[in-house]
Amino acid sequence: QVQLVESGGGLVQTGDSLRLSCAASGRTFSNYAMAWFRQAPGKERRFVAAISRSGGNTYYADSVKGRFTISRDNAKNTMYLQMNSLKPEHTAVYYCAATGGILVPPINHGEFPYWGQGTQVTVSS
Repeated sequence: QVQLVESGGGLVQTGDSLRLSCAASGRTFSNYAMAWFRQAPGKERRFVAAISRSGGNTYYADSVKGRFTISRDNAKNTMYLQMNSLKPEHTAVYYCAATGGILVPPINHGEFPYWGQGTQVTVSS
């Protein structure tokens, strides 16, 4: 199975940017479609963005389109989430996830068997 480790979270102010990383190990990274989800306190885990094995196809939640960008570097076994113009409502634990399946919208967390431990993103007003 694949192991996932997120990094890059932190405390930022409204309008700042952050780039999250998800480092994969254990199996061939390019065999997995990848995604980011987030979970705010007291709320369900929600889809943020996803990317196909090659990186040729990307998918976004409507709430982050134009603000967040998902990418991957298969040579480095790493996926990224560039988050710009952050707002307090973006505060959550961000998780990366992997699946050997094919991405078909709508994308939900039940499709992903492999998860990282999460990284906290806090946006202050």
